[in-house]
Amino acid sequence: MAGVARGLTNQGIGSSLGISVETVKTHVVNAKDKLGAADRTQLAVMALLYGLIDPLG
Repeated sequence: MAGVARGLTNQGIGSSLGISVETVKTHVVNAKDKLGAADRTQLAVMALLYGLIDPLG
């Protein structure tokens, strides 16, 4: 979620974590479902509000 909040693409997130784009897509979809987020922007905001990611990191 931190990668999403930083505005990285799925490809960028995958490259930085050493995982495939498909794996990133799966994790993003699952995170959106669990938090009830409609899109990546809302996912990032909710992750910040719930303290799941560090706003300064």
